[in-house]
Amino acid sequence: MAKILIIEDDEHIWKLIEYRLKKEKHELVWACDGLKALEILETTKPDLIISDIMIPYMDGIQILKKVKEDDNLKEIPVIMLTSKAQEQDIITGLELGAQDYMAKPFSPSELILRVNRVLKSN
Repeated sequence: MAKILIIEDDEHIWKLIEYRLKKEKHELVWACDGLKALEILETTKPDLIISDIMIPYMDGIQILKKVKEDDNLKEIPVIMLTSKAQEQDIITGLELGAQDYMAKPFSPSELILRVNRVLKSN
């Protein structure tokens, strides 16, 4: 079981992710925007972050940069889950330290496989 922070502003997508990851016995924390995500990260250190890029107040790339620059957070693996799926978007996310990058629409089963793979490798 892992504690996973989901940063996603679409409640329908959040509910889908929540349903699938809770079946895997993971503990989930949800942030609907970038500022809420940073607030959560001040008090909670998740085992994994799954983040959209296009979220209110502070985008997922800015969140990724802040996580990777913070000595207390930089070891937390990040999976980007976003509709920004151009080659340059993927390259940017991976170069900034994301462990994985998935494009929306996505397969929930594939997300579970990737989450488990990232958690196992840490």
